[in-house]
Amino acid sequence: MRGRGAKIAGVLPLFMLFIAGRISAFEDIERLRIWPLPAQVSHGGRRMYLSGDFKLVTEGSKYGDTSGILKEGFDRMLGVVRLSHVISGDRNSSGSGGSALLQGLHVIISSSTDELEYGADESYKLVVPSPEKPSYAQLEAKSVYGALHGLQTFSQLCHFNLKKKVIEILMTPWNIIDQPRFSYRGLLIDTSRHYLPLPVIKNVIDSMTYAKLNVLHWHIVDTQSFPLEIPSYPKLWNGAYSSSQRYTFEDAAEIVNYARRRGIHVLAEIDVPGHALSWGKGYPALWPSKNCQEPLDVSSDFTFKVIDGILSDFSKIFKFKFVHLGGDEVNTTCWSATPRIAQWLKKHRMSEKEAYQYFVLRAQKIALSHGYEIINWEETFINFGSKLNPKTVVHNWLNTGLVENVTASGLRCIVSNQEFWYLDHIDAPWQGFYANEPFQNITDKKQQSLVLGGEVCMWGEHIDASDIEQTIWPRAAAAAERLWTPYAKLAKNPNNVTTRLAHFRCLLNQRGVAAAPLVGGGRVVPFEPGSCLAQ
Repeated sequence: MRGRGAKIAGVLPLFMLFIAGRISAFEDIERLRIWPLPAQVSHGGRRMYLSGDFKLVTEGSKYGDTSGILKEGFDRMLGVVRLSHVISGDRNSSGSGGSALLQGLHVIISSSTDELEYGADESYKLVVPSPEKPSYAQLEAKSVYGALHGLQTFSQLCHFNLKKKVIEILMTPWNIIDQPRFSYRGLLIDTSRHYLPLPVIKNVIDSMTYAKLNVLHWHIVDTQSFPLEIPSYPKLWNGAYSSSQRYTFEDAAEIVNYARRRGIHVLAEIDVPGHALSWGKGYPALWPSKNCQEPLDVSSDFTFKVIDGILSDFSKIFKFKFVHLGGDEVNTTCWSATPRIAQWLKKHRMSEKEAYQYFVLRAQKIALSHGYEIINWEETFINFGSKLNPKTVVHNWLNTGLVENVTASGLRCIVSNQEFWYLDHIDAPWQGFYANEPFQNITDKKQQSLVLGGEVCMWGEHIDASDIEQTIWPRAAAAAERLWTPYAKLAKNPNNVTTRLAHFRCLLNQRGVAAAPLVGGGRVVPFEPGSCLAQ
């Protein structure tokens, strides 16, 4: 006993030092007030001020910015930094105490192209101040879109000094090296259940950039409405709720361009063969019958001609490499209940399940013919996974353990498991969004490489323009850090990041984003009067 006791006594001080070191490191991370947490960060203890005419410099950059993407991003960054208070126009001096004045940001981009390609390099390096030019901060990136992420991080280093009434950066020098953990970091919006006006969609896109999300999954149409103009089949948008709740083809192109200039891909979805009743409002021949209107008629070539027309039109504006073809929740009863379709099934010796497979695979071939790779909801894999095209990405939303099975089969996967990443589940707290791990139970490196990332889903049954922002935020931000930050840097206990996430939520509010309090589930109201940081 004496020997064992002596050993413990000797180890205890070392253990306490280890714990103290871990607590100190944790406290330092939480002091950073950066969301999502970068891959590598170091900082000092000095203070710097932004010049009143803080400017963008691109000397030595291979990126010419002829399209203005970088300049617009820089101007947006300055805009949000200056939003919270009026900046004094006559306070350009650095003051005293060894502080310095930052005259601008020197951005060096090594790629000359601004084509937004999936999987392109999104890394950046941010140094404040630059060792070579101490009156400038320096941002280096492989692509302009990595530089946009760096601008977002820079904006979070900036604070308003209430005494001097200028923008300051504390804890300089900063040295940040950063890149995303996953290439697919998505948010779904649903414009079928409730129409979302263009300004609302644009506001959602802007808010996504603050958390470094990079895919807007646009669930455009569904059973309830078909709000999008399809030039090849102009009667399809007869399925809209009203003439004022429609998107023209040009509106859709504007959304794609608006997102692209912010480094965000737009993933378009048509959910076939189920979730498509609204299609028949303009073209009743797409229904199995007048009294049995869903799923789409599997026996008719016209059905597939319409799908071909839609995807042909999509290919003109939706330039993301993927298109989402849905395939979930297909109740095939109408096919057998409609005599002519039942006869077709008999002629082709197909069961309802086999007809479901036939429909999905034929739709996949059409998408491939237009240059797309395909995303389908997980039911397609569960029912006929071995038959899916090898270019299929399976979108998980239901079953725990499905990601393991999908990747073991060699197919790629996106995670959106509903118990953790469905934003319309307003009883789901942010801690679950943070803790949800796409690699759960997957240790094989090859299988991990097939997990593209994840997506939080803002289904629209009970969400419209009046409440979408506070239902998305701040819970989507919790998932965003899971998808961006290296696994080793993530908090094992989500509650350990509460202070930093609360700060980010308040920052969203300051930028005009109606992010709800952290306390409770989604879309909650403040519990009582008090600081934004405490709610």
